[in-house]
Amino acid sequence: MLKHIVMWKLKDNAEGNTNIKNALFMKEMLETLKDVIPEIEMIEVGLNVNSSAAAYDVVLYSEFKDEEALKTYQDHPEHLKVAEFVGKINEDRVVVDYLV
Repeated sequence: MLKHIVMWKLKDNAEGNTNIKNALFMKEMLETLKDVIPEIEMIEVGLNVNSSAAAYDVVLYSEFKDEEALKTYQDHPEHLKVAEFVGKINEDRVVVDYLV
């Protein structure tokens, strides 16, 4: 199994919305991918409640059968739509993929 974790710091304002509004919309968009991309075995999207300057705004935790399933997810047209939006509102991104 492959675990895929991504964290984003969002711009204060982007695409005509506040950071919080974009975070909520992003969460909804990511969670709906479970219904259209069968390679997603598990997905969880969390919004930060930590006030530290080091904290990120949104975290994605997801699980895939293997690296090929992750690649299929990443190349899926619905994921690419989400990624395009996130690219417009995100200030910084970190990612970790690991096999268990």
